Amino acid sequence: MGSGSSKPQGSQYVFAADSPVSFSPSVVDSLQNSPETDSTRQRNLELQIQQRVTEELERIRKEEAARLAQYTERLTPSSDEQDSSSDSSSSPSLKEKLSSALTPSSSQPKDRSNDSVSKEVAELRSKLERRKNLADNKADANLEKAKEGLVQCLRLNDRRPLDCWEQVEAFKAEVAKLEQKFVDRALR
Repeated sequence: MGSGSSKPQGSQYVFAADSPVSFSPSVVDSLQNSPETDSTRQRNLELQIQQRVTEELERIRKEEAARLAQYTERLTPSSDEQDSSSDSSSSPSLKEKLSSALTPSSSQPKDRSNDSVSKEVAELRSKLERRKNLADNKADANLEKAKEGLVQCLRLNDRRPLDCWEQVEAFKAEVAKLEQKFVDRALR
């Protein structure tokens, strides 16, 4: 047990062709004198594939950017209306927001100062904190009441949890209301 291998030693199969296979001396010489190995050929092939994929992705990205620009031109108001509305508000226009969000980072300015980056990070952190606080502070009292009722019922009826179906339905209804509020708030 364990002293021998579990696979029988197989003999190497040699293919015997019906007709003799021969290569010309020039082919044999070129293969023997070639500095390329299988790994270098594979690496070169992989690099060519990566280059073609990159070119294709760039072409698709440019087409999509052109299509997006065309659609945003259709959706944004005319330049006269835009000038009057841009004077009244300092927030970026729809076109600017879309273009900044969808352009690759390489086309965005790289000469941003430390102050502007830290200011942007602080703004994002404050937005995140506000969202967390909204979620924490808006813990619905009705949901807590339904949860406590369900927990209390399940503790009283630990051998018969199906007797708590009314509390389960009330809890589900409160959760559905909370989910709907979240979806409405997220879509605004």
